[in-house]
Amino acid sequence: MPPTPDVDPNVPHIARMYDYYLGGKDHYQVDAEAAEKVLEALPAVRIAAQANRGFMHRATRYLAAEAGVRQFLDIGTGIPTEPNLHQIAQEQAPSARVVYADNDPLVLAHARALMKGTPEGRTNYIQADATRPQEILDAARATLDFTQPIGLSVIALMNFVPDAYEIIDTLTAALAPGSHLVMTHLTADFDQEGVAATATVYRDRGMHCQPRNRSEIAQFFDGLELLEPGVVPIHRWRAPVEPPKARDAQVPGYAAVARKP
Repeated sequence: MPPTPDVDPNVPHIARMYDYYLGGKDHYQVDAEAAEKVLEALPAVRIAAQANRGFMHRATRYLAAEAGVRQFLDIGTGIPTEPNLHQIAQEQAPSARVVYADNDPLVLAHARALMKGTPEGRTNYIQADATRPQEILDAARATLDFTQPIGLSVIALMNFVPDAYEIIDTLTAALAPGSHLVMTHLTADFDQEGVAATATVYRDRGMHCQPRNRSEIAQFFDGLELLEPGVVPIHRWRAPVEPPKARDAQVPGYAAVARKP
């Protein structure tokens, strides 16, 4: 991929590594090399990335079709991969409003793909860092009505940022009752050795990576009402077909959705 202004092609980035896992083409050689190191530690990481996508689809569809949520804030968006969150939300509710936020300039370069929503709805993109949640909230107010419920989506993000609990507390405090927190998070519960080696790959390249166990991930939802089935392996959250038990070790993460009372 040719260089893009404001993007350092010599430093790997989480979003571009994730694009590599998903089989995309929007990454540099340095991202591919780092991703291959992760694949050595977790050979099924591509399955895990697809599981994250599948969960996001199911959770968004539930919020828009059943919970009546008409606004969404997706932080750590990553490089667009169809169907994107706004496409799923607006398929169920054409008037849905969606704000995306990411700090990778390459995602900004693709933001036009995230702007193509329904005429009735609205989509917007914020170039912002998850470690500065108040800035995200302030910018999102131009599109979203914070007196009404919002679906806050943080997929495969909180394990990559420091002060994660404080960030989630700041974000959820700003949301109206009836809002939902949608999250997936890396864990070593199913493969301690592989996940530890994965975390080392990221840390050695200057990226924060903090896996958490199930109880630590559940703490993100303190004060919220967890929806059934609670904090479960990503691929098991309201899966249309019961996954085989062997799949748990291939998808080293938990997922949950909770409602703000």
